[in-house]
Amino acid sequence: MPDQARRSERSRVAILTAARELLAEAGYAELTIEAIAARAGVGKQTIYRWWRGKGAIILDALMETGDNVEPLPDSGDLRADLVAVVRATVAELADPRLSATTRALTIETLSNDELAEQVRDRVLRPQMEAIKDRLRTGPLRPEINLDQAVELLIGPPYHRWMLRTGPLTDEYADGVVDLALAAFQK
Repeated sequence: MPDQARRSERSRVAILTAARELLAEAGYAELTIEAIAARAGVGKQTIYRWWRGKGAIILDALMETGDNVEPLPDSGDLRADLVAVVRATVAELADPRLSATTRALTIETLSNDELAEQVRDRVLRPQMEAIKDRLRTGPLRPEINLDQAVELLIGPPYHRWMLRTGPLTDEYADGVVDLALAAFQK
């Protein structure tokens, strides 16, 4: 995590803004620390003092503008609520621009334990907790492990996306929800 005490707020905002702009213009693969520094009007050393690499910068930039995870709606229809979540996940993974950034961050997390921990704690864990909170209202079999239940819902779309084994569609999302519910509902 960057040292907040040593940062100029103006420079921090300029760096994160530059990173987002360059990400949108060129994509993650073409994004460089040099380009971020030049666009932000700071030295590369400033960036490296605060972040360990472009993955950490992009994570901060995306988290700053990203939506905060809110509780899932409870319409009273568990299937409908879960379909909405899994369809949104599938749509995000199917979006070419978002997918390219997510793929790049995923690749970086495989070799960078610190970045993997930050992605898990700042992005994935809050999303998974929101789904678990919705699952708690059931109806589920009492012995169901909620962590595993969430993974049964979210894991298959990520697997399909990562390995490109098939299209990411609403029909696919609906099928994942139906299979998962068959496994853990009363």
